[in-house]
Amino acid sequence: MPRWNELPAELPSSERQLLVHLRRLKDHSGLSLAALSTRTSYSRSSWERYLNGKKPVPRKAVEELAQVCGTEPTRLVVLYEVAERARTEEAAGRPDQPTREQDRDDQEQDEQQQEEQEQGQEPPRAGRTVPLKWTLGAVALAVAVSFGGGLLVAGAWDDGAPAEKAGAVAAGTGYLRGRTYACDVRRKGGELRAGHSDTNEMLLDINSTGFDVVEAQCLLREKGFSPGAFDGLYDERTKGAAKKFQGARHLVVDGIIGPDTWRELRR
Repeated sequence: MPRWNELPAELPSSERQLLVHLRRLKDHSGLSLAALSTRTSYSRSSWERYLNGKKPVPRKAVEELAQVCGTEPTRLVVLYEVAERARTEEAAGRPDQPTREQDRDDQEQDEQQQEEQEQGQEPPRAGRTVPLKWTLGAVALAVAVSFGGGLLVAGAWDDGAPAEKAGAVAAGTGYLRGRTYACDVRRKGGELRAGHSDTNEMLLDINSTGFDVVEAQCLLREKGFSPGAFDGLYDERTKGAAKKFQGARHLVVDGIIGPDTWRELRR
């Protein structure tokens, strides 16, 4: 499976996490971008732009990818709504900048023209999707409240686990970027804990920050794969240590710490 390009550094945290999960879903399905283009309403080049953070991914694309990969889309849609809400609020603070809705309208027109050129035929007619701002918006708000601290600070996705208290604590105490944190790893309740986060589900990748990252860095050192720093920044050194640990534990070696890797780190 080809390696993904690094996501743009300026990409908002909530949107970054949406793309990380869409990438993982696509990789686990084994489908290529070309295969996605034949099974969805979007061309190969469109998927390349979406999944590499060059263009905001439309809600319909999220739903279609989930359907093609055989996954229930509700959770991905909620994460999309959180990202959408963050972008809308950011645009509201900069009235001179185009809104996401305007960007998406222009984007869809450009994509239709490009798909016509690529496919040599008229693309499927897709009616404009009205965002479920009040129905899914309420769900998104509830999800954001329950694990918002971990989502925005550590950049994470809750795979059906109860809301983590650690994320809220991290947000409340104020994680300080650039500070080095102590690692006091002990076994509690049958699991190793460094005292920074209790998560077993948070998804961590390049540019994730926060106490969940500190926890992972401490546990990696405890397992003999020290990342060299314990500052809460998921950098290339931390990712490299995670890959070595995953390889030693016969996990998928992608450098992304998710539920399977957390499980082994906690053992």
